[in-house]
Amino acid sequence: MGVSSEVRAQLGLRFEVLLPHLNERQRRLALATEARLLGHGGVRAVAQVVGVSETTVRVGVFELESGDDPFPQGRVRRSGGGRKQSIELDPALLPALLALVEPEERGDPMSPLRWTTKSLRHLAAELTRQGHAVSAPTVGKLLRNNGFSLQANAKTLEGTQHPGRDAQFRYLNEQVRDHQTAGEPVISVDAKKKEQLGRLPNPGCEWRPRGEPVEVEDHSFFTGPDVEHAIPYGVYDLTADTGWVNVGVDHDTSAFAVASIRRWWQARGHDDYPHATRLLITADAGGSNSYRYRLWKAELAALATQTGLAITVCHFPPGTSKWNKIEHRLFCHITMNWRGRPLTSHEVVLNTIASTTTGSGPRVEAELDTRAFPTGISVTAAQLQALPIEAHQRYGAWNYTVHPDTAPVGGAATAGDDRDRARIQTLEILADPRLTGMTRPELAHLATTLALAQAAQTEQRCYQQRGARRRRAPGAGARPLLTDADHMLITVLYLRQICSQKVISELLGMNAFSISQAITRTRHLLDDHGHTIQATTLRFTTATALIEYTETGATPTGHPHFEQALADPSLTGMTRRQFTDLLQRLSLQQAAQVENLRYQRRGRQRLPGTRAGVFRQKLADTERVLAAILYRRKACTRQALADLFHVSPRTIGNALLEVRPLLEQDGHVPNLATTRFATADAILAHLATRGITTPSPC
Repeated sequence: MGVSSEVRAQLGLRFEVLLPHLNERQRRLALATEARLLGHGGVRAVAQVVGVSETTVRVGVFELESGDDPFPQGRVRRSGGGRKQSIELDPALLPALLALVEPEERGDPMSPLRWTTKSLRHLAAELTRQGHAVSAPTVGKLLRNNGFSLQANAKTLEGTQHPGRDAQFRYLNEQVRDHQTAGEPVISVDAKKKEQLGRLPNPGCEWRPRGEPVEVEDHSFFTGPDVEHAIPYGVYDLTADTGWVNVGVDHDTSAFAVASIRRWWQARGHDDYPHATRLLITADAGGSNSYRYRLWKAELAALATQTGLAITVCHFPPGTSKWNKIEHRLFCHITMNWRGRPLTSHEVVLNTIASTTTGSGPRVEAELDTRAFPTGISVTAAQLQALPIEAHQRYGAWNYTVHPDTAPVGGAATAGDDRDRARIQTLEILADPRLTGMTRPELAHLATTLALAQAAQTEQRCYQQRGARRRRAPGAGARPLLTDADHMLITVLYLRQICSQKVISELLGMNAFSISQAITRTRHLLDDHGHTIQATTLRFTTATALIEYTETGATPTGHPHFEQALADPSLTGMTRRQFTDLLQRLSLQQAAQVENLRYQRRGRQRLPGTRAGVFRQKLADTERVLAAILYRRKACTRQALADLFHVSPRTIGNALLEVRPLLEQDGHVPNLATTRFATADAILAHLATRGITTPSPC
């Protein structure tokens, strides 16, 4: 007997209202109850009305007839029901996963994902390759259940800290409080990151109409290496809570850093502190205002002289620039102010910096500095020693005071323009015909003859450095310290062996590396065009001696030559003829020995076109042999020989080490001297008694 359509309609109404409020088991039991009440055919009728499987209704009937107790509160299925978890089906899955994500210092060094991003997809793919079929969501669930989470790098390792780091911070704070209490200015200085100008992407976002972003270049290198740039150097007044930024266009050098401080003092500092006698500068340990840079201190000395202020500088310990006030009181606000905005010109940079403000200040001013600040300027140790700099008792390398000086010494404490004028005057002096070996017109003619070749050489070098064609007109870049004619002059002086590169760098106030590069390039140019510069016997070992020679004509002095005098048989224990023959036998071996030592220092063969050295050794080969013979005969001490030749005892010791094996190979057996001279004066007095005159010591 079938179920009527009327009953089916009533069942549909009841189930439509009741079933949405029941869980899985309750729905199954409710359907089974109705099926049992209908009798034969009830299971099929209920299944058809509700639209479920007859098996589902039949399972519910079996549960009702079994007479089992109800499930605990909140359970729908019996314990252990449902699909098994992956780690139960595959017990080796979890250990394999943990082996892949174990930290590198503890995990397998041969792990396949050691150098790959450990994303969920990569982990799932690797586990599947190992025979553990698993999906990316399951991998994520397993990792979270085992205490893993996505974590970024934590910036907590500060490296080796200086032992006086905390003490320097306390001392710096004491200096700041002392100057502020006395009403003296205290500033924090630093250079911001160099910014390229143009339609270049800038990090950050800015409110604009939907779908109208600012269009910029895809990559910054499309602008080329010679793109204009801006170098913001900031000065933050800690007391007045005001900022001042000098925007440069050339190089971030120590001269530019002090020029920025000078411009701040002239524009704001002098008016804000009209009665100031001191100035405290807090700065980083590195950069253009590094405590190691001599030029930084020389420029500060010039500033102190110009302003009459005693300038005290306190540097933050290395690696602590984040504590510099200017970083989180000025620069961070400037960066936020131009976020998402391309810096297309210097005007945009200036206006953006000048409009920078925060809720509590500071007021910021900005100016453009178009002056050139070339690199390669050098300050010698002697010039630095002459500056009026007083190191503090506590960490004098980081804390020092530059006092004003009414008579700066030697141009080291002069401004950039004065230094340029001094360099021009020095070049005029170096063009003396007595030094160059040619008249000024001849030198000018040589420079003019090779001018085109020099320009081509420079253009070729710049092309190789840029890796592309020029984007700006010649002369639009930074101005070099020396012209092509100046390069020719210093190369002629060097090839004539007038002085060393170190002396030239001291005379011109330039870095010795810049001098070396200029001489190398110009020397190759002279060789290529067949110009030979003959060496001269005139030698200058100091800049002072060279300048004195051009002014007074005084010839340079060195240690006196004692070869003939010291070859006296009473000192050498052999006749002069025997001594001359010994020198001839050793000459070839000495030359080979010198070349071997130079080869060991170079680590390779001599490059083509290089010379065997311009300047002779402190001791000539003859003097080395004499020193070795006298010392082996115990005729004098090593110190007496050093005083006699005006060199250090270490130089004498090196000469003895080099010559002694040669004498032993030659079979020279010294006979001990009957008289031992303790001083150089005793040796000279002994020669005088024998009627032998010696050159007067210098």
